[in-house]
Amino acid sequence: MTVRIGGHEIGPDAPCLVVAELSANHNGDLGRAIATIEAAARAGAHAIKLQTYTPDTITLNCNRPDFVVPGTGPWAGRRLWDLYREAHTPWAWHSRLFEVARAAGLEVFSTPFDPTAVDLLESLGAPAYKIASFELVDDRLLRRVAATGKPVVLSTGMANLEEIGHAVGVLRQAGVAELVILRCTSSYPAPDSAMHLRTMPVLAEMTGCPVGLSDHSLGTVAPVVAVSLGARMIEKHFTLDRGSGGVDSHFSLEPEEFRAVVESVSRAQAMLGIATFGPGLAEEGSVAFRRSLYLAEDVAAGELLTERNVRSIRPGHGLAPRFADLVIGRPARRAAQRGTPVSWDLVMP
Repeated sequence: MTVRIGGHEIGPDAPCLVVAELSANHNGDLGRAIATIEAAARAGAHAIKLQTYTPDTITLNCNRPDFVVPGTGPWAGRRLWDLYREAHTPWAWHSRLFEVARAAGLEVFSTPFDPTAVDLLESLGAPAYKIASFELVDDRLLRRVAATGKPVVLSTGMANLEEIGHAVGVLRQAGVAELVILRCTSSYPAPDSAMHLRTMPVLAEMTGCPVGLSDHSLGTVAPVVAVSLGARMIEKHFTLDRGSGGVDSHFSLEPEEFRAVVESVSRAQAMLGIATFGPGLAEEGSVAFRRSLYLAEDVAAGELLTERNVRSIRPGHGLAPRFADLVIGRPARRAAQRGTPVSWDLVMP
């Protein structure tokens, strides 16, 4: 299966689509959001992705313990409503951000978190929709997104096989024809040992869909590993400067790091190539410098070819060294000088 998001194809024979996730890295500043999108384009991103919600469409303004982030992570102790108020991308910005992204040559789409967000994104002509890992379990949202008829990117963090199969089934039954499945570890940042990237080929076989990685790990290694396992879409959080802080900055890439990901992903995909044997085009000039049999001394006609006057050396214009046992001990058919490649017409039968 191939999927098309705007002008980009996602499939087995297509270049890997590298997506810069803006998320909350605008830090509440429209100017910074615009600058971040333009920097992502300069860093080689193929697409920019937003998140479309308000604190009230994603949670409740409530002080009960259920609505406070537990644990010891970067958001521990914060109320969900306060966190999402800081992190959300105001809906009034969306039209301008879509405009900036398109002017910069980027595909632009978003993750909606409720039906009203889908309505907004439809009004802006979004070419595709992302379903966040946390929303994979919301059948009504899946059906609303499917109703647009647009391609869907489904992130699978935390989901077990049954949940993934159910979500894919809901989307398919609701009419989604183009679907990309992303491996994701919903931890921020995600430890290396929790990435389990070998899951991607299983997802591809299980769903028949192109697969990719929504990457929350630190650094630039995971995308290259993912491509080697079949990823055709990589999503990485992007920020102008981690030092400026922000809700997601601690696991986001800066422009030069993101550029390195784009270049490494492209090189990794090129290196995978196809299963092949024998000298390829890049090796043709090197074949001549393999070892082969050469005369190491002048020989006269009828003189025996020996270990002394025949050697396995570079370059490779003579007989292959594996024929040495058939050559040694036979007389020379004619006189020949030192440095002559040994060929069958030089050896008496």
